[in-house]
Amino acid sequence: MEMTTTTEKCISSSSSSSVHGGNNRREEYPKEGADDDVEAGVLGRDGEAAATTTRQRLVSLDVFRGITVALMILVDDVGGIVPAISHSPWDGVTLADFVFPFFLFIVGVSLAFAYKKVPDKMLATKKAMLRAVKLFIVGLILQGGFFHGIHELTYGVDIRKIRLMGVLQRIAIAYLVVALCEIWLRRVSSGGDIGSGSMLITRYHHQMFVGLVLVVTYLVILYGLHVPDWEYEVTSLDSTVKHFLVKCGVKGDTGPGCNAVGMIDRSVLGIQHLYAHPVYLKTEQCSMDSPRNGPLPPNAPSWCEAPFDPEGLLSSLMAIVTCLIGLQIGHVIVHFKKHNERIKRWSTLSLCLLTLGFSLHLFGLHMNKSLYSLSYTCVTAGTAGLFFVAIYLLVDVKGYKRPVFPMEWMGKHALMIFVLVACNIVPVLVQGFYWKEPSNNLLKLIGIGG
Repeated sequence: MEMTTTTEKCISSSSSSSVHGGNNRREEYPKEGADDDVEAGVLGRDGEAAATTTRQRLVSLDVFRGITVALMILVDDVGGIVPAISHSPWDGVTLADFVFPFFLFIVGVSLAFAYKKVPDKMLATKKAMLRAVKLFIVGLILQGGFFHGIHELTYGVDIRKIRLMGVLQRIAIAYLVVALCEIWLRRVSSGGDIGSGSMLITRYHHQMFVGLVLVVTYLVILYGLHVPDWEYEVTSLDSTVKHFLVKCGVKGDTGPGCNAVGMIDRSVLGIQHLYAHPVYLKTEQCSMDSPRNGPLPPNAPSWCEAPFDPEGLLSSLMAIVTCLIGLQIGHVIVHFKKHNERIKRWSTLSLCLLTLGFSLHLFGLHMNKSLYSLSYTCVTAGTAGLFFVAIYLLVDVKGYKRPVFPMEWMGKHALMIFVLVACNIVPVLVQGFYWKEPSNNLLKLIGIGG
C-alpha cells in the first residue's frame, strides 16, 4: 500500500471546552489552564485527565472521530483488495483521501473549545508548544521507520534515513499553528455575546487572514517556483545502486516528478528522509498492475522510484488551512446556542467550500492529496463540515447516542487505536510468538502473516 497503509492513519482527536445552551442543555468541556485541558484535543480521551469524565461532552465530536478511525482502518485493510477506496494514485480523490483531512478538521473544532478562555496567554502558548513537540516525537518514532511491518521481526531505524515527516508530525504542526492563532489572534469581546455572522468574522478576522496568507503563499510557490533537473540513487535488494536523472526545468508543474512540493522537501529535508513508497507508484506510468502496485513498465519515467513525502513541508500549509476551517466551525458552536443556528452556519460554509473546490477542479486546479491542493482542501473540508452536521443532527439533536456508542468509544481512544493497530504494534507483538520457526507464527495461522 502506499503512504497511509500504516502511516496515514493519523489519530487526531478532539476534546472540547465550552458551555452551550440549546434546549436548556449544558455541554461542558475542559478549559485552558486546567490539568485536563487541550491535550485531549489532539489525543482523544487517552490524553484527558479523569476530571473530564464527569462532564457532558458534545458526543457528535467523539462519534465523528470514531467513525473516521473506523474508516481509516477500513481503507488500510481493504484498500489493497479494493483499489477504488484506496488512495488515488495522483489526481482525484477516493474514500481514503478524506480520512486525514477529517482528523485535521476535528482538531480545529476542538481547539475552539479548549481555548475558549485563556487567562494566561504565555502559559497557554508554552503548553501548546510542549504538546506539539510530544506529538511530533511520537510520530517520529511510530512513522519514522522504527517499527517495521508484519513481515519483519526486526526493529530500529538508521537515523541517516529516518523519515522526518508523517501524519502525526503534520498534525503537530497544524495543531501548534492553529492553537497559537486561537490564543493570540482574536479580538476580545467588549461585552455581550456574538449574535451574527458579521460579528463572528470581526472577532476572528485575523485568523481568517492567516488562512488567506497560507493559501496565497502555497499557490505562489507551487505555481511560481522554478523546478530544475534533479538526480537520485536507489539501492536494490541485491545491493545494486541505480542512478536516475529527472529532467524538469519547469514552473507550475503538478505532476509527480517536477512539482515544487517535492523539490522543497528534497532540498530542505533531504531525499533520504522522505517517504520511500509514494502513492504514484500505482499510476499507469509506474505500475503494470495499476491502480495496484506492480512491476515497473519498461518505459517507466525516471521519477517512479524516487521518494516523495505526502506529508511534506509546503503541502503542510494547506493542512493548517483545513485545521483553521475546523476552528471556525468550532467558533459557531461556542457562540451560537440554538441547533438551527449552528446547522445553518455550518451548512452554508460547507456548501460554499464544496462549490469552490469542485469549480477549481473543473478549471484545472485538480484535487490532489499528495500535493494537498486548494481544490482538495476545499472539497474535503466542506465534506467534513456536512458530515459533522449529519452526525450532530443524529446524535446531539435527535439523541440517538446508544447506536453509535462503539464509534464514540473509538473516538475517545483514538491515539491508543492508532498506536496498537494502525502502526502494526499488535500484529508485530502477536507475530513474535511462533512454533520452532519464525515463519510459523500466529498471524500466519489466521492468514495475515506472510
